[in-house]
Amino acid sequence: MRAVAKAPGKIILFGEHAVVFGKPALAMAVNCQARVEIRRVEEEHIQITVPSLDVTGTIKGDGVLECSGTGKQGILNYILQSIQLAELEGGLEVHVELEIPIGAGMGSSAAVTVATLAALAKLEGQALDRGLLAQQAHQVEQLVQGAASPLDTAVSAYGGLVHLNRDGEVENLEVPGPLPLVVACTSSRGNTGELVAGVRRKRSHYPGVVDPILEAMEQITIQARKALLDGEKEVVGGLMNINHGLLDALGVNTMELSTMAYQARAAGALGSKITGAGGGGAIIAYAPEHFDAVLSKLREEEEAFPVELSIVGVELE
Repeated sequence: MRAVAKAPGKIILFGEHAVVFGKPALAMAVNCQARVEIRRVEEEHIQITVPSLDVTGTIKGDGVLECSGTGKQGILNYILQSIQLAELEGGLEVHVELEIPIGAGMGSSAAVTVATLAALAKLEGQALDRGLLAQQAHQVEQLVQGAASPLDTAVSAYGGLVHLNRDGEVENLEVPGPLPLVVACTSSRGNTGELVAGVRRKRSHYPGVVDPILEAMEQITIQARKALLDGEKEVVGGLMNINHGLLDALGVNTMELSTMAYQARAAGALGSKITGAGGGGAIIAYAPEHFDAVLSKLREEEEAFPVELSIVGVELE
């Protein structure tokens, strides 16, 4: 028996880090995917292979995870936690095809987790339930990272442009026209769990300073939602630039990220900001005008590519 599922990555437009503290956020699924194939096998082992990362992990009867390959092994933890949550018994072989950059703030772990849970559910004969998958995947991310917002997993599960409100409710938005966005990734990558924990520590040390920053981020997200729906491009760009500055104030910025953000603006982007946890990773540049110039400039320095909205969330093959 086999099951295959795929789920999209994401970029956060507004509200990263603030969303961990119950603030709203805006994010969109993008046309980069994680595809997970799971087979039942007679051997009493769990074997996970991620060729694009050159990583293989195997658990045999003794319960010890043995890893091989040269790539980062952290992604294996999300898959193993998903299998444990699903409570599947017997041997399994898991094959992962990953188009999403690891550690770039584009939801690679969420996409892999959502796709893994969807494939496991299919093996058990269960119908695709995006709401349940989003909840379960969030639970997995919390177990692995220690703290996580429900945003990444909701976007991978549902697809489209997603608004997450203060109560954790997901709303899919329809935006008039395309969102011309460029993603640029630094060669260094941040650790999401460590960065989220660092902001939490800063808030506990300086609540009178950090709480107003988080409240300002909330107002940015509220105004950005309206601006996106109304097609107010200048407002969207301006709010992105303010959001980037506030993320810098929270200590999740780097010189490389800011350099790219300012280069994008100099080339004609209306707005640019960190997307995701920061500490390395990626920025997004909003360029309804001068798109090619912005893309070309960012490619001079780092890996950069255009992204498009993915309407479809997790799906079964």
